[in-house]
Amino acid sequence: MNHLKSLRAFIDALDAIGELQPIDKEVDWRLELGAVARRTYELRAPAPLFNSVTGIEKGFRVLSAPGGLSAQPGLAYSRIALALGLPADAKGAEIVTALADARQREPIPPVVVERAAAPCKQNVMTGDAIDLLKFPTPLIHDGDGGRYIQSFGMNIARTPDGSWTNWSINRMMLVDHNRLACLIPPPQHLGMIRAQWTEQDEDMPVAVALGVEPGLPYVGGMPLPEGDDESHFLGAYFGEPLELVPAETVDLLVPATAEIVIEGYVSRTDLVEEGPMGEYPGYLDRGSHSPKPVLHVTAVTYRDEAILPVAVAGAPVEEDHTGWGLPHAAEMTHVLREAGVPVSACWGVLESAAHWWVVALKPSWHEDSGLDSKDMAQRVGEVVFGAGKLAFGVPKLLLVEHDFDIADAGQIIWAFASRSHPEHGEAHFPAQPQNIIPVYLDEHERLSYHATKVVYNCLLADRFPADQRPVASDFAHNWSPELQQHVLDNWEAYGFKSAKE
Repeated sequence: MNHLKSLRAFIDALDAIGELQPIDKEVDWRLELGAVARRTYELRAPAPLFNSVTGIEKGFRVLSAPGGLSAQPGLAYSRIALALGLPADAKGAEIVTALADARQREPIPPVVVERAAAPCKQNVMTGDAIDLLKFPTPLIHDGDGGRYIQSFGMNIARTPDGSWTNWSINRMMLVDHNRLACLIPPPQHLGMIRAQWTEQDEDMPVAVALGVEPGLPYVGGMPLPEGDDESHFLGAYFGEPLELVPAETVDLLVPATAEIVIEGYVSRTDLVEEGPMGEYPGYLDRGSHSPKPVLHVTAVTYRDEAILPVAVAGAPVEEDHTGWGLPHAAEMTHVLREAGVPVSACWGVLESAAHWWVVALKPSWHEDSGLDSKDMAQRVGEVVFGAGKLAFGVPKLLLVEHDFDIADAGQIIWAFASRSHPEHGEAHFPAQPQNIIPVYLDEHERLSYHATKVVYNCLLADRFPADQRPVASDFAHNWSPELQQHVLDNWEAYGFKSAKE
């Protein structure tokens, strides 16, 4: 694996494969930056690097769409692949499998480096010198409640007894020069840790690391079990430790190569209005604003000419879908393996805005398990929806045989529409833990953090004798490999353009 240890190394890697678009023209942080970035997602254009932002000191920059998809042939998932040390042409299932396989390896704790070796310490602001407004934080959507400085960084918090450090991504909105408003849902791990500090009548120390090494956000988006330290898993994944350095004013370790680190305490009492914000389901819910906990900032450290990463949440596909979808699919694969389910691979359907998830079983699942499809759907639902943090953001499972490319949205739609029975093709699971951002939830579900979930049974193996199971009538399945290759070899001779164009 090629372990890229800083955001800047990642930017260089993107540039080398044509996945970076430097923008020297001055762009306004008031909506223009967000609009440009959103357009790049929809075109699958290279990631924009904004080098000049209106009203912001020269040198500060913004990188957006760091986990967006690419329009380049064969490089659809290149940004995610490079971030996770894989070849740029890695396929979606290969990325998921790499993450899932690492769950079997021993965790590797981080190492602490000297302050002089930590670029994040090049500039330090404390006390009255703290000024969050100097950074190029955008007002992303027309209708957002404020400017969101934290949209693709790491929130680092530890339990009062020091037994568990959690790394997660939760949005944070600028309030003024030294305060942030924080979305911290109580059922999520960051909320659980805050509750422990509150029980001790103390504010929660936290560090918000922005512009971290590119693999960290994907580990932060992976629903590891309560008590697991994401930085240790990153070490297991790459086979070498993450480099950390002590923070200035809180008892936490932070990534040495981070672009910006914000330190402080999340108040147990102070609240301020936060939201709305265009979010991952693809909508700006104008009613989704409410008082949220305040992070009082005690220090900020940053690199020279710091780069702020910005994810423009909204309609798919953006970082909420890639940075959440692929790691969640990996954890889903892992927990199903551990439960003895004959799973081949899982996938978060990126185009569904993290609402549809595919569980693909080995084609021999019926013979291997002795179960029929109804019982298998029940079993898969019990495992996935009972898997703690994993289940929190997984509302709808599509259960299929792995006889097609599950990363191809067109084939998923085809399989769902053609294989799931409209009357008895569903297994429902009432009152399951659920995050509150999907717009289909009713008020009671949002207040309770619980909702019904579903498994769509698209399995066929138990419905037909083995020698009579339906075969896809497509190019890959209805002609011999020899004839397929003959057609491919002669494609241009037929008068068509090269398949690579």
